[in-house]
Amino acid sequence: MTRALAVFTLLGALAACGPVQSTSYLIDADVQLEAARTAGAEKHAPYEWTAANLYLHQAREEVGRSEYEVAVDFAQKASSYANRARANALSAIKAGADATPATRP
Repeated sequence: MTRALAVFTLLGALAACGPVQSTSYLIDADVQLEAARTAGAEKHAPYEWTAANLYLHQAREEVGRSEYEVAVDFAQKASSYANRARANALSAIKAGADATPATRP
């Protein structure tokens, strides 16, 4: 009886790996996108911003179809593009700040 319970518990844990892993990656991508939004990526890095949003949307669709491995791939791409969007936005802001002369009244 104990052995059967252990096997059942192990199988249950293994079956949950896909949904748990994909959810983790989706949350990470959401956090990265919010950081990019805060950095002004919509304005300063529109290509990367759009790609990140589209990949995240597709990842959510794949989770809805129970295609967890594909969803993880899309969520990782979304996170990567969101990181690039944030970095590019911060670089653009810094370049703009460096280009304008600091004047004081």
